[in-house]
Amino acid sequence: MSFTPDSSSLQLPLADLAGKISGDVLLPGTAAYAAAATPWNVAVAVSPVAVVAVADATDVVTAVRFADAHDLDVIVQSTGHGALAHTRPSLLVHTGRLDEVTIDPATRRARVGAGVRWQRVLDAAAEHGLGTLAGSSPHVGVVGYLTGGGLSPVARTFGFGSDLVTAFDVVTGDGAPRRATATENAALFWALRGGKGALGVVTAVEFELLDVDRIYGGCLYFDGADADRVLSAWKTWSAGLPEQASTSIAIMRLPAMPAVPPPLAGRCTVAVRYAWVGDPADGERAIDPIRGLAPAIFGGLGVMPFTALGMINADPVDPMPVHERSVLLRELPDAAVRTLLALIGPAADCPQVFVELRLLGGALAREPRESSAVCHREAAYSLLTIGIAAPPIVEATAGHAAAVMDAVQPWSGGISAPNFGSTTDPVLVALKYDMAALARLATLTASYDPRARMAASHPVRAAAGLVQSRARS
Repeated sequence: MSFTPDSSSLQLPLADLAGKISGDVLLPGTAAYAAAATPWNVAVAVSPVAVVAVADATDVVTAVRFADAHDLDVIVQSTGHGALAHTRPSLLVHTGRLDEVTIDPATRRARVGAGVRWQRVLDAAAEHGLGTLAGSSPHVGVVGYLTGGGLSPVARTFGFGSDLVTAFDVVTGDGAPRRATATENAALFWALRGGKGALGVVTAVEFELLDVDRIYGGCLYFDGADADRVLSAWKTWSAGLPEQASTSIAIMRLPAMPAVPPPLAGRCTVAVRYAWVGDPADGERAIDPIRGLAPAIFGGLGVMPFTALGMINADPVDPMPVHERSVLLRELPDAAVRTLLALIGPAADCPQVFVELRLLGGALAREPRESSAVCHREAAYSLLTIGIAAPPIVEATAGHAAAVMDAVQPWSGGISAPNFGSTTDPVLVALKYDMAALARLATLTASYDPRARMAASHPVRAAAGLVQSRARS
């Protein structure tokens, strides 16, 4: 029997669902619902008919099949990062209680539940002298990061986070529990590494750990007045770095608030982030050309435990309304640097909180042992803008970000990556994959989710249709 998806017609079925699962069904109007449904980016509107706070994989199967029976889309959330706006009636599967963390030091592998954040895995691996390929913000969830590729502060040395994944446990959009590895459901394994949540609800992931317990690195902050000199020098210096080095640079305009260090608050600054895997003395020599460019107003460099990886970027952890756009650059010539400085430099009317360039290449450019849906490995840099998406500046933030993306078009071709610039716009989604990968992803979503229950699959299918239509015209 099918129900019109509104709160009155679903009241009894939801009560029945609550009796069938070990977790909880949270309804609108309750504090628990609000806490579970609100994403990290509070500018994204998410209003499911209910939240299913699952306790195990069996609960996920029950929830997905319930959504299918009652004509609801399935959206998934754990930490709330990477949320997408969704308007169709939906059921939110909240995986925060799937909190397994198992470290096998003999095989140097980890098994992690879908509700786990990276810092917990970093700490658990460190107990055995090991590291894990976490991102710049260890506050984010493991699964969302890995299904989008995963770009770590040490990525040039070790590649994408998804390249180290060995297995997924997932409930696909058809409500079936499956295990995906290089030899079992291999096509699904390909798609889950880069396809984000388009194929199903991941309940656990297994991946290789790193034989590293400390690195040399940190962040140097310079005054915005030195942006021209620092960015130009960073561009030349970064192009010659070996794979032991990973780096990014950000022009920042942080507001004056308690969480912001006073030397950085209410002014334009330039942050050079740096990580070196190997002999710290070699890492110190490699960064010397940047260290002497101008007086540092904050920050520092040194040997740090791998568990402190998040200190390099010091990303914010508190929820906020943000507007995010991203693009990959195939090259970064002097003309691109001048173009960017005109839009984001200290003299520009720039509403972005920060604009980041991240050096790619190295291990990122190599194909992994098992191929995946992560595309555009030839890109040389990523460019990311993040601004406040709240009145009265939301329109200015979005307009300026679009202008930045348009301005670098000659050096990018518009290509981007799954984990940056979350969007449901099929035009932008199409730029995250090459044509073959996008077509394969769309085909696999239709195979594993024939009734299109996974909300994240809709933009992928729409993007594939758009690309096919363009190819025919």
